[in-house]
Amino acid sequence: MVRIANMRVRVLFFGRLKEIVGRGADDAEVAVGARVEDVFSRYSSLFPVLADLRPSVAPSLNREFAAWQAPLSPGDEIAFLPPVSGGESGVALASEDICALVRKSLARDEWLASFAAPSDGAVAVFEGVARNHSRGRRVLWLEYEAYEAMATAKMRALAAELRRGFRVTRVALVHRLGRIEIGETSILIALSSPHRRAALDACRFAIDAFKRSVPIWKKEFFEQGESAWAEGERPEIPGGLFR
Repeated sequence: MVRIANMRVRVLFFGRLKEIVGRGADDAEVAVGARVEDVFSRYSSLFPVLADLRPSVAPSLNREFAAWQAPLSPGDEIAFLPPVSGGESGVALASEDICALVRKSLARDEWLASFAAPSDGAVAVFEGVARNHSRGRRVLWLEYEAYEAMATAKMRALAAELRRGFRVTRVALVHRLGRIEIGETSILIALSSPHRRAALDACRFAIDAFKRSVPIWKKEFFEQGESAWAEGERPEIPGGLFR
């Protein structure tokens, strides 16, 4: 009898996927030579609704977005990410830049005190604020969760991209996690530069890129105890992700 060699991998689920599976993390034993898609198929056989959601799911491998066909190695960390509410890890963060996930009130003045350099003539700021309605329903509060290690890496990569692409002087990317009340700030993005156009263009690019690439999810809580995960955007992933 030929014995098939196996290996163990770590599997993570977020947002709606975590609720379907009933846990956020699992250790799985898979055959040597298995691919990311094989792991997802395994859980889809246990939870068939996952198969229907596959076109909108983004897999990651060791905290980097990956193709479904990516091969696995022992000890790998695979995560399955719903559309995020959504560069590379290890990017060095400039000493003046700020990339942070926080679980307390996000006060602009606290984060942006002395933000502009003496040579700057402009600071562009975007604040995302929790609103009291969504899809025609009254929202009572929000809750955010993140794949924190990967989210921080993607924020650092975005900061580096903003510096390269727009010649900004400083970058601040801060997002809250946990419960957020209506009217509170959920995300703060700020960029400084010598001239206003660079700061304004970079700010618009930053919020759009953040929503596409940083794995953070929003859950909305409605009246009568109902709740739902907000639909987000699918990340931009290398070749063949959504096949």
